[in-house]
Amino acid sequence: MRAHALDLAQMSRDETLAGAVQQDFRAAGLDAPHLALCLWAEKLTLQPATCSRNDVQGLRDHGWCDEEIASAAQIIGYFNHLNRLADGLGIDLEPEMQP
Repeated sequence: MRAHALDLAQMSRDETLAGAVQQDFRAAGLDAPHLALCLWAEKLTLQPATCSRNDVQGLRDHGWCDEEIASAAQIIGYFNHLNRLADGLGIDLEPEMQP
């Protein structure tokens, strides 16, 4: 989470936002489209079998286009894959990262 929060702080130029998202994205004051995307990312990560076309339509209703949704799905899936591999193989975190 720390590495991603640092990336968000750099890209958004808003360290306060990045810290708030890291602590609890639901209470971070995100706009509706970004909150919807985060909620979907969480669902796709924790309960992928429950995701449906209705979820995708909900993202469209928040202004996300199909290309953005597909890109988000690929990024979410990729990081979930890497995390599962690292956890499954017992790979340690990089030394500079906190457990």
